[in-house]
Amino acid sequence: MKDQFSYLDTVNFAATVCDKEGIVLYQNDRAIKRDGDVTGKNLYNCHGEKAGQMIRHMIETGSTNTYQIIRHGKHKLLHQTPWFDENSAVAGLIELAIDLPDNMPVFDRDNA
Repeated sequence: MKDQFSYLDTVNFAATVCDKEGIVLYQNDRAIKRDGDVTGKNLYNCHGEKAGQMIRHMIETGSTNTYQIIRHGKHKLLHQTPWFDENSAVAGLIELAIDLPDNMPVFDRDNA
């Protein structure tokens, strides 16, 4: 299964992939450094009830969740999105954790 997500080995952000049961299938090195190696473990056992409800909702509906956090003084963007199997059914979730610059520019393409 790890080979299926090997393209995430070389990206410059943390990436974690779970199946629709919440079992972690893959973590790249940045995700392992951030969270420890949780491959094979269930997300529901390491998240609280509210987060567990959000995970279930995303898997059931195919919806995404995006937010920012501050961890160790660094701003991070977290984006959680479903991935789909060959039949277009939700197969699980991918979480991307991207470090943001302190002064990130915003470009208004609507009024450029």
